[in-house]
Amino acid sequence: MSNKIRRFALRHLRKVRSLPPKIYVKIHYEYFSGKKLDLNNPQDFNAKIEWYKVFFRPEILTKLVDKYAVRSYVEEKIGKQYLNELYAVYDDPEDIDFDSLPNKFIIKANHTNGHNIIVTNKEDLNREKVITKFKKWLTKNQYYRRGQEWAYKDVEPKIIIEKFLKEDDKNTLIDYKFYCFDGQPKFIDVHLDREEDHKQGCFDLEFNLLPFGKSKSYKSISSEIGKPTNLDEMVELSRKLSQNLPFVRVDFYSVNGKSVFGELTFYPSDARKQFYPEEYNKIIGDYFTLPKLNSKKEAITNLDD
Repeated sequence: MSNKIRRFALRHLRKVRSLPPKIYVKIHYEYFSGKKLDLNNPQDFNAKIEWYKVFFRPEILTKLVDKYAVRSYVEEKIGKQYLNELYAVYDDPEDIDFDSLPNKFIIKANHTNGHNIIVTNKEDLNREKVITKFKKWLTKNQYYRRGQEWAYKDVEPKIIIEKFLKEDDKNTLIDYKFYCFDGQPKFIDVHLDREEDHKQGCFDLEFNLLPFGKSKSYKSISSEIGKPTNLDEMVELSRKLSQNLPFVRVDFYSVNGKSVFGELTFYPSDARKQFYPEEYNKIIGDYFTLPKLNSKKEAITNLDD
């Protein structure tokens, strides 16, 4: 089969998200990486993320990816002072009491990625349009919408409304994404200026710029940027939140020196984006020690397995 025909077939097959997971992730991985996936011996980082989708299924993951339910986990592990202020949570967009909300706030779905609205002036908000949009979003299931990201499959859709966050001297927040392996942060994926001129770079735990990046589709942070004053705290908090997990990405914001929890992610970019240069996909993959399966190769459903 020629490369063009095979890619055409992969493009269409990856849209059939009802395929058995062991088959689907091979199609998904090859389409985005151009490489074949060996589920018996995955090597690079994204290959292990695809394995994670199929074989790592402790029930708690559903709670940890739920942007509402995870709050109780964060409160238990590190304290509620690191949570953003929650204004309201709704099952039905029609129930949203806009009049009770402040002028600025963030409204988002708890069960998917990228479904959020930043409101900086409530008077400019088209309420009917927002309600219609969220009704549509609440019908989507992340597992079928993306690449069979298992942890999201049974998340009960809700709408959560939180405090609008802003640093005094910046137009947008900086995202600090800590890649944690077996409870140890290894590096930080940093994103700047998402709304205006999105740039990305990877840093070590002392905040030195590293010689690799997360996807060539982003502009690169090409020089050193200011080290957040609370970096050591965010590192330690990430360590606590990632305990007993083979891999999780722990996201924080630093708001005027205060650490604010963002989310937990088990499948960064749905295993679609490659690190560069190429060799770092294997180097970072080596950080990721997959748990052992039993003799029947059954999915892991308990963190103690």
